[in-house]
Amino acid sequence: MLGMQDHLYNFAFVLTSNRDDASDLLQDTTLKALDNEDKYQDNTNFRGWVFTIMRNIFINNYRRSMRSCVSLDNSEDSYQLNAPDERTYPSPENSYTVIEVQRAIDSFPMGYRIPFSMSLAGYHYNEIAKRMNLPVGTIKSRIFYARHKIQEMLRDYALR
Repeated sequence: MLGMQDHLYNFAFVLTSNRDDASDLLQDTTLKALDNEDKYQDNTNFRGWVFTIMRNIFINNYRRSMRSCVSLDNSEDSYQLNAPDERTYPSPENSYTVIEVQRAIDSFPMGYRIPFSMSLAGYHYNEIAKRMNLPVGTIKSRIFYARHKIQEMLRDYALR
């Protein structure tokens, strides 16, 4: 199982197109495979069994998320039946432009801007720490601080 982690992560990334979601999917798959190891039969392909578990978890999560985005219209006119719930989509008033977010990031000192930007680009904490030659804990705290600072800076904008 440990020797397959890289291959499983790559497959999870193909399914999710997001590093964090891929890591979560990998963790869920590993946990489920270990919990159900008694169901594995010796004469079957272990690799195929684990990849099937991952694919099924992804499909179930996807279906669950799609169900939560659908609302039912109980009115007499059923033209809106199963229409997407508009609350799940950001409205123009509540969304920020890339320029505003970039301005907020650019206002940070370099020591906070670089790790936060690298985190947004999908780098892991360990990768950022190696590149910046800093401890992982320092990177985590700087990203945490930057994330909260951006939320604070853009909170006023959302109230307009």
